[in-house]
Amino acid sequence: MKDLQSKFIDYLRFEKRYSPNTVTAYKKDLEQFRDYMVAEYDALLIQKIKRTHIRSWIADLREKGVSPKSIHRKMSSLSSFFKHMHRLNQIEVSPMLNIIKPKVEKRLATFIREDKIEEVLETASEDKQAETIAELNPQLIIEILYQTGMRRSELLNLTCNRTDIESKELRVIGKGNKERLIPISTELVKLIKYYLVKRNEVVIDGNDKLLVLPNGKPLYPKYIYNEVKKILQSSTTLNKKSPHVLRHTFATHLLNEGADINAIKELLGHASLAATQIYTHNGIEKLKNVHKKAHPKS
Repeated sequence: MKDLQSKFIDYLRFEKRYSPNTVTAYKKDLEQFRDYMVAEYDALLIQKIKRTHIRSWIADLREKGVSPKSIHRKMSSLSSFFKHMHRLNQIEVSPMLNIIKPKVEKRLATFIREDKIEEVLETASEDKQAETIAELNPQLIIEILYQTGMRRSELLNLTCNRTDIESKELRVIGKGNKERLIPISTELVKLIKYYLVKRNEVVIDGNDKLLVLPNGKPLYPKYIYNEVKKILQSSTTLNKKSPHVLRHTFATHLLNEGADINAIKELLGHASLAATQIYTHNGIEKLKNVHKKAHPKS
C-alpha cells in the first residue's frame, strides 16, 4: 500500500497539479490510515482492505476526538485514493462504497462589512508617503486580496509577466494549474506601477514574483498572513483575521451588489458552483435584515 500511495501522491502533484498544501493533506491522511491498518490489522495489502476496516478507522478517529470536518476530509482523501486504484485495476471495488461521511456543519463565511472596508483600506495605506517596499507591501497586499479575491497562494505566485497594466488585468494561476483573468481598478494599476519601480531597485536576478521582501526575495506565506492580521486587528473586531477573510469579503460584496453568482464563481476560480454558494447565505442574512426593518409584519 505504501508504494501505491506514493504513486498516487505523485499523480496528484504532477498530473493533477494540486497545490503543495493539498498534496500534503492527502499524504498525511493516507499515512494515518496506513499506520492504523498496520497497528490494528497488520495489513498492508490494498486488496485486503474492506469496508469494515474503514468503519473501524472512522470509529477510532471519533474516539480520539477528531472533528467531523477533519474526518470528512480524511474520508475524501481515501475515496480519491481508492477510486484511482480502481481505475488502475489494483482493486475490483472501492471499500469506500456505501460509507456515509459525517455531516459537517456549514459555517457562514467571515467577511468585513461594506461600511467597514474603507477603514481597513485606509489602515493599510496610512503611510501616505510610502516609498519603500516594506512600506508599500501592506497596502498592495490588502488592495490585491480585496479587489481580486485571490487566494494567498495565488498572490504569492503572481508574477510580473502576468500583470497586464495596459489591459488592467491580472492572470492568476489557481488550483489545478488553471489560469483565470481578473480585472483590476485604475487606482490599483497606479499602485502596482509605482510598486514595480521600487521593486526593480531591490529585486534579485531571476525573481519574477510581483511582490517581494525589502531585500528583493519572494514573499513567503507567513509574511502575508502577518501583514493582513496586523491590519485587520487595527481596523476590525473580527475574530478571524486571515487573508481568506478578504477573499470572502470580495465575494460577499459582489453578491450583495447584484453580481451573478456564476461570474463570482469564475472570478474566485471555483471548480463548481457549490463552493461559491456559501456566499448566498451571507446574502440571505442581509435580506432578512432588510425584511425585518422594512416589512410591516416582520
